[in-house]
Amino acid sequence: MSIQQDPVSDYLTRLRNASKAGSEYVDIPLSKIKENITKILKDEGYIKHYKAIKDDKQGVLRIYLKYRDDNEAVLTQLERISKPNRRVYIHAEDIKKVRGGMGVSIVSTSAGLMTGREAWQKKIGGELLLRAW
Repeated sequence: MSIQQDPVSDYLTRLRNASKAGSEYVDIPLSKIKENITKILKDEGYIKHYKAIKDDKQGVLRIYLKYRDDNEAVLTQLERISKPNRRVYIHAEDIKKVRGGMGVSIVSTSAGLMTGREAWQKKIGGELLLRAW
């Protein structure tokens, strides 16, 4: 059994693989940051819904994926920006739109996780975690 070095990258990989496979849902080990990222993805319309399932260990985050009428996944790309070996910090004025406003960036700020749009509006910079579209 290997030690997981980057839980956020593992989370993104599981989501990518499940959406490409056409799975109805994916189970991911629960953590606060993963749950907060999932909440943002739900609020932005990339996933149907999710629920945290308690167990004897750390718990499981069950994410129900969303598909279009032609069975194509709504969440087509997930890109990790800031990594454990290369952190990427950004000022509020440098936050750009993702795919001309058709995507979302997620920023970890002093006020918690939020979309790039929210961080730009509140003029708060932080660590640019990922982009999704």
